[in-house]
Amino acid sequence: MTDRAQLVAGAEPADHPPYVSVVIPTFNERDNVDELLRRLAEVLAGTPAEVVFVDDSTDGTAEVVEAAARRFPVPVLVHHREQPLAGLGGAVVEGIRLAQGAWVVVMDADLQHPPPVLAELVAAGERDRASLVVASRYADGGGRTGLANGYRRAVSAASTLLTRLLFWRDLARVSDPMSGFFAFRAALVDPDQLRPFGYKILLELVVRTRPDRITEVPYTFADRFAGESKSSVRDGLRFLRHVTVLRVGRTRARMLGYGVIGLSGVLPNLVTLWLLTTGLGVHYLPAAIVATQVAIAWNFTLTDLLLFRRAPRRHALPGRLGRFVTLNNADLLVRIPLLAALIDLLHLNVLVANLATLVAAFLVRFVVIDRVVYVPAPEPSGTVAEAP
Repeated sequence: MTDRAQLVAGAEPADHPPYVSVVIPTFNERDNVDELLRRLAEVLAGTPAEVVFVDDSTDGTAEVVEAAARRFPVPVLVHHREQPLAGLGGAVVEGIRLAQGAWVVVMDADLQHPPPVLAELVAAGERDRASLVVASRYADGGGRTGLANGYRRAVSAASTLLTRLLFWRDLARVSDPMSGFFAFRAALVDPDQLRPFGYKILLELVVRTRPDRITEVPYTFADRFAGESKSSVRDGLRFLRHVTVLRVGRTRARMLGYGVIGLSGVLPNLVTLWLLTTGLGVHYLPAAIVATQVAIAWNFTLTDLLLFRRAPRRHALPGRLGRFVTLNNADLLVRIPLLAALIDLLHLNVLVANLATLVAAFLVRFVVIDRVVYVPAPEPSGTVAEAP
């Protein structure tokens, strides 16, 4: 199956735009599709609506949607992505881009988001003249019974607390920033301004768009109808990256990561230097050069695999490695005369001068690595790039 977006429902789209677009990202949810559409049919009866599935599945979910949608009373659009850029958040953005409704409702396919609440979200938005309506597990009357165990409940509570602390001003009116069930007026969001990765698209939407009016509807997070949760440790790491980028900005987030990686390179440098000088009796000068190369290899590996792992790249691996090694070795030629000048001409303390050269070298290296070693490849128009 190739990337495509096609209308597959028996119902023909109306001459005018729908009132509600329901955007549902799916990843291997074939066993939930029939029941989900059955319940949505009850909720959407008599409402000008459409349902937009954005599918990243490998289990034939899109084909199941196509078959079930022929019996569905409103138009259904299925967009299957061969390359799931930016994960669930990217799927939601693609769905928003395809949606035609005045209201867009985002929900999961596993029925942990009860379809009847969908109507409550839109009604509350109209009643309160809100731009964004959040289905909240933490508002009075809400609940989290569908979280499978204590571990998941603890992770949910901790991530909610973290985001509320970091974005206290933006989230002052949102009790459940981790909710994946919400509705918003389509006029609020320009999908090209959203840069999500991972699965917490609501946080991205609130921080990027700053809705003028937000209201909440309490709901109980239900048990899964079928299948298993897709949450993983990897999703947690992506969430932490996402929060960092939103809080400090993408460039500063990369700089922070680069600094941590550079600091970690001190250990292999010292271990190698100690082994060569103490264990093998190598002179300290060539030993220091070799130790520097080990640290460079360590830093490059972590930088390439972790910091820029998902960034679009113009240079192949050998080119990135060659530029990285050249830059870091050239750094030695610059730092030594700079250090001498700071000490001999400005009479700075040795430790202070050394620290100054390290900070200056770090900033220069980061700018060069960010702009030269990892030059982004051109992105096709209309795609959602995953943040590094």
